Amino acid sequence: MGAIVSYVLVVVASLLAASVMVFFLEILAAAVLSRRRPNRPDCHSRPSAAVIVPAHNESSGLLPTLTMIEGQLRPGDRLLVVADNCSDQTAAVARAARAEVTERNEPTKRGKGYALDWGMRHLGSDPRDVVVIVDADCRLENGAIDELVSVCAATGRPTQALYLMKAPPLSQINHQVAEFSWRVKNWLRPLGLSAANFPCQLMGTGMAFPWEVIRSADLANGDIVEDLKLGLDLTAAGHPPLFCPTARVTSEFASSIKGAGSQRQRWEQGHLHMIFKAVPRLLANAITRRDINLFIITLDVAVPPLSLLGMLVLGIFGLSLLAGAFGVSSSALIISTASLLGLLVATFLAWLSCGRDVVPVGALLLIPSYAFRKISLYRRFIFGKIDSEWTRTDRTKQ
Repeated sequence: MGAIVSYVLVVVASLLAASVMVFFLEILAAAVLSRRRPNRPDCHSRPSAAVIVPAHNESSGLLPTLTMIEGQLRPGDRLLVVADNCSDQTAAVARAARAEVTERNEPTKRGKGYALDWGMRHLGSDPRDVVVIVDADCRLENGAIDELVSVCAATGRPTQALYLMKAPPLSQINHQVAEFSWRVKNWLRPLGLSAANFPCQLMGTGMAFPWEVIRSADLANGDIVEDLKLGLDLTAAGHPPLFCPTARVTSEFASSIKGAGSQRQRWEQGHLHMIFKAVPRLLANAITRRDINLFIITLDVAVPPLSLLGMLVLGIFGLSLLAGAFGVSSSALIISTASLLGLLVATFLAWLSCGRDVVPVGALLLIPSYAFRKISLYRRFIFGKIDSEWTRTDRTKQ
């Protein structure tokens, strides 16, 4: 019996150690290698672009986004709003802002992927060289579209902007740890991959694609993490996404408890669903085909959300320690101890690199409580309670 327990613990500890190693190496590469300045393409003579804004009941916050986009367009560019299954004035607001609008009403097929597929087919009669996708609630920093389009055209690869989430003004929710965690996932980790010349995940907004690449992509699906799926699909097809941190796109966390909870549920449960659904198959494909880009990006996707990874590593460390007290082999304890130390070092290095301005030293103690508050979210995933519908985030204040 002791041998079986030891075997199970070693297998689980080793799987977690692999995720910790990937996380550690990404953070280390971002801290050490990213200081090199990449060659920036000439943005003055960029090719034409079409910007697609998929929108589902976004009339209240759509106008600022369209205004920022229009301020960065050039003659010959297109701005298309896809008003998808809307029951508000999204289409009217977009038309009033002089955007091109197409409406889709298919209640049985809800999802951002369906909206993007509809928009791509609308663009097909008069396409542009590069297609940029921006969510309806996002804000673009000056020059973001020029930067994205130029890098995309120069490399011929899908290009992902730096996408950051910030706490809304007067929010009653403490977003410090969430903002730090988002920076680690969307900034530091892809920066480390980019510094090592590997592809990054797509993040759902601030994405640019060569027309010939995106026109043949499988977009019409109801995945709640359609960005993860699209990035993996394109990498498997030989078009690995490129990270462009000089182009920035921002959005805000929901200020209400309900909205914040639904955001976390969609993001993290969708990520976990993708891990179980696609990672084993893609790893096998990458090894069979000797595709290093697909192998690396699949390993990156296989790393669980940071809070869950921390709880799992701590849990297996405790179980291994307990098993060792009853005479079970110490192999799992050695592996889990190394994982725990590696995770702590990597998290501290990440905090030094991008977290000191949002999580003061005194607030570091909030990280464990933030993680354990998500237990109910993961419990819902285990019991199959996954929200697969595209719903607008509740941003009402409470």
